Amino acid sequence: MRHPPRSVLLTAAGAVALLGGVGVPVVTAEGATPACTVEYAVTSQWDSGFQGSVKITNNQAALNSWQLTFDFAGGQQVTQGWNAKWSRSGTTVTAANESWNGALATGASVSAGFLASWSGSNTVPTTFKLNGTTCNADPDPTTPPPTDPPPSGGTAPALHVSGTRLVDSAGRTRRLLGVNRSGGEFMCVQGYGIWDGPVDDAAVKAIADWKADAVRIPLNEECWLGLSGIKPEYGGTNYINAVKDLVARVEAHGMTPILEMHWSYGQYTGNSAGCSDVHATCQKPMPDQQYAPSFWASVAGTFKDDQAAVFDLFNEPYPDRATSSPADAWTCWRDGGTCPGISYEVAGMQDLVDSIRGAGAKNVIMVGGLAYANDLSQWTAYKPTDATGNLAAAYHVYNFNTCAGESCWNSTLAPVAAQVPLVAGEIGENTCSHGFVDQVMKWFDDRDLSYLGWTWNTWDCSSGPSLISAYDGTPTAYGIGLRDHLRALNP
Repeated sequence: MRHPPRSVLLTAAGAVALLGGVGVPVVTAEGATPACTVEYAVTSQWDSGFQGSVKITNNQAALNSWQLTFDFAGGQQVTQGWNAKWSRSGTTVTAANESWNGALATGASVSAGFLASWSGSNTVPTTFKLNGTTCNADPDPTTPPPTDPPPSGGTAPALHVSGTRLVDSAGRTRRLLGVNRSGGEFMCVQGYGIWDGPVDDAAVKAIADWKADAVRIPLNEECWLGLSGIKPEYGGTNYINAVKDLVARVEAHGMTPILEMHWSYGQYTGNSAGCSDVHATCQKPMPDQQYAPSFWASVAGTFKDDQAAVFDLFNEPYPDRATSSPADAWTCWRDGGTCPGISYEVAGMQDLVDSIRGAGAKNVIMVGGLAYANDLSQWTAYKPTDATGNLAAAYHVYNFNTCAGESCWNSTLAPVAAQVPLVAGEIGENTCSHGFVDQVMKWFDDRDLSYLGWTWNTWDCSSGPSLISAYDGTPTAYGIGLRDHLRALNP
């Protein structure tokens, strides 16, 4: 769903990305300023991998290009990276500038991030060299603090796919019936915070009191990775920890968290463009190859030991708006690469599934179709391959969509639901009432399928479907339909 208009407050393109976790000191023993300083940080860590970042500050003459080198002593290996060209030779890691960030003035800084594998110990590099000059002349590195695993004290069930159903570890069917909790996709990139409204235990309990058993949590690619342009307090480690905390609270109330990439990087100004910005400030037609695989590898590494968490690959793909050829659109959707009408290199759904599985995560993955996830007509023909068999189809429907009636549902959704689990990740209407969602819920109820209402936010329903008028769970005239229905299903 596109969001109500909101002001966008972005930091400058060269702003410093978040550097959380552990850092290498940047002051010499004598207090003098070294020729260059490097701050190294582990922003997220799991049992076989971690996400890291480096911030390079040039204190010498201006540079037209830069190359940072350091050694991993613990057998770590960089697997993916961004904001630099990453390579490895033996134990030495090299990060060289991209074409767009090579100039480094005196006193200027640049940040880059990476994903890496590790085993045994994840020791911090002790020596960094910028264009051959040793940085941090008198370093005093410390050992990275242990990263807590995702909380496991909740009551949400571990899920997997069995035929056309989502089931728990005992084989019991689990329908995902709940709400979307918007905010994590836009507040951070607009510079206002991480969540739109409270997400403390009382606020999450209010969702559970509607008898919801699932909460879909939209995320922002750039904020998770802590890229340049995101305020440090709202990106990287701070953002990741906020997401982990919300997931823990959702699970503690017995609800399934659905983690979803909503806004992503890549400039698109074609048909139906939501914005002209290259940054993750609106819905793009497809995920980007530059960052999306790294995003999902990091999310998957963070939550791979939490089988209660579900992954939703990409909010609302619309490569069909960029080309008039359905075959080209579906091929772009699955395979990515250079797609007709899209100027940036695309990550296909298969790329993202592979990134998640490559990180060792077996969590259930939801995959939405074309036309803002409203078109599943060729979903089964083009669906990605998944060795774990844990794929589900994702569908979005509003009263103003093309496929918004029983005839279309019977002809296009029913065949998909006959092969894989089908989840309506977003249902809603722009009428400030609930007549349409009542029809949607009945069709899905009759087939024991899943659905989640958009959205658990206190917006004016005339500017976007809002289920509540207060975060204590007070429903709007639209939201009362979903609330009463969920309570009737689970008295």
